[in-house]
Amino acid sequence: MKLKICCQPLNACKKPSGLHFSTVANHFLINRNVQLSFWVSVLEFVKCLTFVGRILENHQREQKESSETQVEGLKLKVDHLENENSKLQNLFQEKSNVNENICQEVSRLTRQKTASTLPKDYLGMLEYKREDEPRLIENIILDLKLKGVAVNMIPTLPAYILFMCIRHADYLNDEAKLKSLMNAIIGGVKKVIVSHQKDLEFLSFWLSNTHQLLNCLKQYSGEEEFLKQSTPRQKKNCLQNFDLSEHRQILSDLAIQIYHRFISVMQKTFTPTIVPGMLEHESLQGISSMKPTGFRKRSNSFYEESETYTISSILQHLTVFHSTMNHHGLDQGLIKQVIKQLFYLVAAITLNNIMLRKDMCSCRKGMQIRCNISYLEEWLKEKELQNVNAMDTLKPLAQTAWLLQVNKSTDDDAKEIIEKCSELSPVQIVKILNSYTPIDDFEKRVTSSFVRKVQSLLQDHEGSAQLMLDADYRFQVTFPFCTSTQALELLQVPNSLHLDFLNRI
Repeated sequence: MKLKICCQPLNACKKPSGLHFSTVANHFLINRNVQLSFWVSVLEFVKCLTFVGRILENHQREQKESSETQVEGLKLKVDHLENENSKLQNLFQEKSNVNENICQEVSRLTRQKTASTLPKDYLGMLEYKREDEPRLIENIILDLKLKGVAVNMIPTLPAYILFMCIRHADYLNDEAKLKSLMNAIIGGVKKVIVSHQKDLEFLSFWLSNTHQLLNCLKQYSGEEEFLKQSTPRQKKNCLQNFDLSEHRQILSDLAIQIYHRFISVMQKTFTPTIVPGMLEHESLQGISSMKPTGFRKRSNSFYEESETYTISSILQHLTVFHSTMNHHGLDQGLIKQVIKQLFYLVAAITLNNIMLRKDMCSCRKGMQIRCNISYLEEWLKEKELQNVNAMDTLKPLAQTAWLLQVNKSTDDDAKEIIEKCSELSPVQIVKILNSYTPIDDFEKRVTSSFVRKVQSLLQDHEGSAQLMLDADYRFQVTFPFCTSTQALELLQVPNSLHLDFLNRI
């Protein structure tokens, strides 16, 4: 295809029309505006990118700072945890050491306990050095505390420990050591009794231990009469070389002294309760309004002075005495003798006051006495002491109470009085009849002719001329032998007694 070339001059060319030029200009302007808008947009976009870049840069910087802070905090925590871990390791090590020590101690104690349960390992003796004898007497006798746990568990433990020391001296065939120990024991007990001669607790405790030591000397003497109830092992533990019968007698005399001192201390605290409790306290309803006119003021004065003591006071004192003796392991045979002595004291003091006071000689007072006697009898049953013959000591008082209540007018009455009042002397019977005082109009006074009738009947009966009973009279005390069931080879010396210088053999 051929191209045509115009050879005409430019000015010869055809001039464009006005409409066409305007259109071209408009297109040019539009294109320019579009380009400007484009570059503006590009510029805005660049600004946005710059802004976003700054934001990202700031965020990155903040994150870096935060991370550095966290890392620093974690380092501190790591250091703290390392310290804690070190401490825990130390504590764990200490605990392990403690556990190991405990295990070793348990193992040792187990071996010791196993050994102690085998009687054949021990002979029931305690070894001590001669120079330790004063320490032995001081710790087990002179300075012994009665409130200790060991003493409460086995009240007669001192007696057993002393006897085990005696056995070892005999085992060594050391006469000088044995004699010295026996004299030191007796001297120590005497000294502690003198130091506490008004202390009921100490007297009870050492009466019990002295009696137990006396029993041990008998049981292990080898004498046939004391071996009947012993076990085969106990028979093997008998003394081998020395006869301690002379020392047994000295110890028995010492026990008697302690017993009488013990009774005296009880008597001193017990006596003030007897007359108020048995005679003056009026527990029977209505008795206070039925007193003889001539004696009402006197009786009231006695009652006011002793109104704090009743039959309950008497029973409470008896209970305290009984509990103290049981707590210290006193032999039941000795306890029965003590109770019998105390009941005699009640009877003697009460009866003597009746003989001296007409205001105590009435039918109602006889009823009161009989009632109180029944309380005493009930107390004996409660303590299982019915067989101590204590009620026998109250027979004169019981017969007095009966005499105050019975009819006293006919010949038959006189004969019955003679028959029933066998425990009262003729002088006492006549005294009560002459002192009898009715408390109301329904009772009659005892006539002089009735008294003479009773006196004539009493002439045919032998009896004491004694009016008053001896309140200080003491029944003869005996120390019953009782075989101990305690195996000496099983006894251990408690640490609380501070006798670490003794060695079990």
